[in-house]
Amino acid sequence: MTHASKVLGLGEFATLTALLFSLVALSIDAMLPAFPAIAEDLFIASENDVQLVIGLFFLGNGFGQLLFGPLSDSFGRRPMILIGLIVFMIGCVMSMVAQSFELLLIGRILQGVGAAGPRTVTVSMVRDLYSGVEMARIMSIAMAIFILVPTLAPAIGQVVILFFGWRYIFLLFLLMSCLALAWLVLRQPETLLKVERRTLSISMLLSSFMFVCRNRSVVGYVLAMGVIFGAFVGFLSSAQQVFEYTFSTGKWFPLCFASLAITLGIASLVNSRLVKLIEMQRIVLMANYLVVIVSAIYALLYVLGYLDGLVTFMVWGGLCFFGLGLMFGNLNTLAIQPLGEVAGMGAAIIGFGSTIISIILGVPIGRAFNLTEFPLVLGFVIMGTVSLCFVKYAGNHRRLS
Repeated sequence: MTHASKVLGLGEFATLTALLFSLVALSIDAMLPAFPAIAEDLFIASENDVQLVIGLFFLGNGFGQLLFGPLSDSFGRRPMILIGLIVFMIGCVMSMVAQSFELLLIGRILQGVGAAGPRTVTVSMVRDLYSGVEMARIMSIAMAIFILVPTLAPAIGQVVILFFGWRYIFLLFLLMSCLALAWLVLRQPETLLKVERRTLSISMLLSSFMFVCRNRSVVGYVLAMGVIFGAFVGFLSSAQQVFEYTFSTGKWFPLCFASLAITLGIASLVNSRLVKLIEMQRIVLMANYLVVIVSAIYALLYVLGYLDGLVTFMVWGGLCFFGLGLMFGNLNTLAIQPLGEVAGMGAAIIGFGSTIISIILGVPIGRAFNLTEFPLVLGFVIMGTVSLCFVKYAGNHRRLS
């Protein structure tokens, strides 16, 4: 643990971590109520195409993680987070003034790249200061605080659209990023000491990459994370359409979305205590089984014609999201824990790999929306089953090695 850990208390550090994480969630969830307005204002024929506002943000975020992680190992954590925040701000301004869908998407890619700085490097910063169960607790506490953002973001986005228009959502993003930048500069010291930094070179990057990729346990958890997150990306991409067109929730969409997001936060809080009692890999397995079983039951009952209504969908979503909340933090911790000596590169590869996999799998799930919830639920069944296989593979190898 470095001297920086003595400056910020655990609560403030976890809150700052949550704020830096939250730029990604805010940039996604606050945009969901804006889909119809964007489609109308920029003359987009198919509302399924508006889902690219989410998908391309994730794409930029994936490549950004591959960039900022290695650089943070050589130049320190704080400079890379600050650069990421500035790139994010540029993307926000571009999106705010965009007069075409193409320019809006370019701005969203830049936002994704920029948000990768705080999102990825913050994980490395946590890894600099904590490890094992303590790291899992910090990540869970941060996730619990961070979950307030996706819980409130759709409602905030809807209010902004109602009074000012969808473009002003990007002004909100700017204000949040300014707050994060000021807090980081004024309060958080550098966590990677100069003597611990790695010289940036092609050979260093290749050796770090090979070190990460040779660890089959890490690879297994990254694949599991990417696959299960793919189902989640499918949900995020099509959530507004499912609630609006399938269940006719209208103005109640933000409340329905927030109800599901709360279960993620509850799961993170529960996990912060569970990790002290139960092995992380066992928690992930139990949560993965929950997602698969609940989704398979829902899909079967839907095919048989026994389901018809918002209540049953919300029950399914709440149980699945609780399982996802237990999985996300632990999978990330399990993947990065063996990579202390290359934490920045490790976080980059983990973030890039899992994000690109989730986009490849999640975007088609979202675009399969056919005015029913069935494609989404089926996606959770398939992705959950594949993820379970990778979790078992990674855990079995870890026990044998």
